[in-house]
Amino acid sequence: MASFTEDNPLVYTVKNLCKVCYTCVRECPVKAIRIINGQAEVIPERCIACGNCVKVCSQGAKVYRRSKAEVLEILEDNKISLACIAPSFPAEFDDIEDYRILVGMIRKLGFDRVVEVSFGADLVAAGYKKIFDKPANRPVITSDCPAVVNFIEHYHPGLVEYLAPLASPAMAVAEVVKAKYGANLNMVFIGPCIAKKAESGSFSENLTFAELREMFGEAGIYPDPVNISDFDEPLSGRGSFFPVNHGLITSINRTEGFGKGEVITAEGKTRMMEAVKNFEQGELRDQHLELLCCDGCVQGPGMTRKNATFLKRKRISEYVSQKLDGLDIPNWEREIKLYSTINLGRTFSASDQRIEEPCEEAVNEVLHSMGRREESDMLNCGACGYETCRDHAVAVVKGLAEAEMCLPFAIEKLHESVADLNISNRKLADTRQALKQSEKLASMGQVSAGIAHELNNPLGIITLYSSILRDELGEGSQLSEDISIINEQAERCKKIVGGLLNFARKNQVKPEDCNIIEFLLSSFKSVIIPPEVKLSFKHNIDDPLIRIDRDQMMQVLTNLLRNSVEAMPEGGKLCVELSEDSGDIILVIKDSGTGISEQDMEKIFTPFFTTKDVGKGTGLGLPLAYGIVKMHKGKINVASNADPGAGETGTTFTISIPANRE
Repeated sequence: MASFTEDNPLVYTVKNLCKVCYTCVRECPVKAIRIINGQAEVIPERCIACGNCVKVCSQGAKVYRRSKAEVLEILEDNKISLACIAPSFPAEFDDIEDYRILVGMIRKLGFDRVVEVSFGADLVAAGYKKIFDKPANRPVITSDCPAVVNFIEHYHPGLVEYLAPLASPAMAVAEVVKAKYGANLNMVFIGPCIAKKAESGSFSENLTFAELREMFGEAGIYPDPVNISDFDEPLSGRGSFFPVNHGLITSINRTEGFGKGEVITAEGKTRMMEAVKNFEQGELRDQHLELLCCDGCVQGPGMTRKNATFLKRKRISEYVSQKLDGLDIPNWEREIKLYSTINLGRTFSASDQRIEEPCEEAVNEVLHSMGRREESDMLNCGACGYETCRDHAVAVVKGLAEAEMCLPFAIEKLHESVADLNISNRKLADTRQALKQSEKLASMGQVSAGIAHELNNPLGIITLYSSILRDELGEGSQLSEDISIINEQAERCKKIVGGLLNFARKNQVKPEDCNIIEFLLSSFKSVIIPPEVKLSFKHNIDDPLIRIDRDQMMQVLTNLLRNSVEAMPEGGKLCVELSEDSGDIILVIKDSGTGISEQDMEKIFTPFFTTKDVGKGTGLGLPLAYGIVKMHKGKINVASNADPGAGETGTTFTISIPANRE
């Protein structure tokens, strides 16, 4: 039989199939599964091989070591090959009407002999009867279930001395077979249990019923046609009751009781663990325990049939009744007497796998990291695979779990990540828009420079000659007034051309020390603010010193302030706020004007775009302001609402520039 280690585990995870649902963590009675980097791993030294994780994993990610290839090699060996089949086989092969057909199929597979393990159960039952019938004997915990034995040795080492010093039925029948047929055998155990694969060295190999079915299919062996065949001797009796609840005490005609020296039965991981705990605490210390880790061997993890437990027990009962009706009692008694001298003794050794409980401080630290600070925060939803939030935190400290296993915590972190992603997306969108605007301004600047240079000369000539004509005509004539209009419009064109040149020119920033508060106060004087517009100025800044190009920034401020005033023809509020954040000076200019419509928002920094009436704006003020702020390595953002139904109307410009105090 294979030796199972961390490099060669009995139960393990197929990682690409694992969906990290934590069902295996929830169902593992000893928490022998740890989560590392979001992957579930079985810890071999902690595993009791109960197979619960294999049974509950809907994705087939939890599997156990298969032995089909090794068994096929055994069948090709020159030694006699002998199959020992567990007494729970009627519950698995309920689709085969006559058990002799199953025996014939096993022989056709290549086995020379087929023996029932339940004869070993008959011998072991007699051993338990002697223990139970002697009131002086101290209570025992049955040792025929290997998963229970592993559980006691690993997690209740102080109870090892209470394990019944008796071989399991499989071990017992292995000794009987060697005595009957000689030691030169290759024996294979076939049953419903994964833990049997690691029980002892009694057998050459171990197959589950599921593996046996697979071998039948791969070899093309089916119930029809097969030569029927009975089991080889020794034939068994009531020991076939072993795989069901109360099976041991039923086989020795005993009933469950709660008095001193009586036997209490418990099957299934929850009831089994509870019985062991009560026994350890002394509450059941005067009674024997018959324990099965599964709900009887009829529900072992190595079975494929998913029928209800009661139907499987019914199949076992029908088979045993049929067997006992046709049993040659005298021959069975002779066989029992013949092999009663076989040594059924067995010893056990503690292999403590308990992890020391962590200190309260470490557990609370993990709980706090998951947002569990108050008792009301303890959801205890069980989504992580642990019953309570505290159990989960303890597992994290022990290195068996991760904080991210907490579903509410993970959802909260996901929401935070989504919020951060939204912020990043907004920043990316702003950066993309700024890049788009910069490219647009650059191309417009090149065109503007060319146009401005071409227009300057003819405009200068028009202005010069119109002035000469106006002077020659003198004042008062209609012609003189017409020429004055020509002169005014030419001057206006020169200002537009000047603006184009300023916009296109890649001016160098000439920073100098500046008191930003005083600078803002002086900028208010540069703009005519009518009495109906209420100006307010607030500042929250410790150090007003900043390095900027005064002339250029004054141009920015006067443009923005003038725009705000013009957006409030009926009056309103103009609020200017100054603050500092992480070394940046933040200037907010907010008005309660008419606002900017959504369709115009994308165009406000585009040269020559203006919402003002003809002759009242060139459309270069905001693009120029944008360029100056960018040359100061700053940012300018705008938010506006032009729909009274959506709230207060108005526009807010926010400028952020590095203070550069160094």
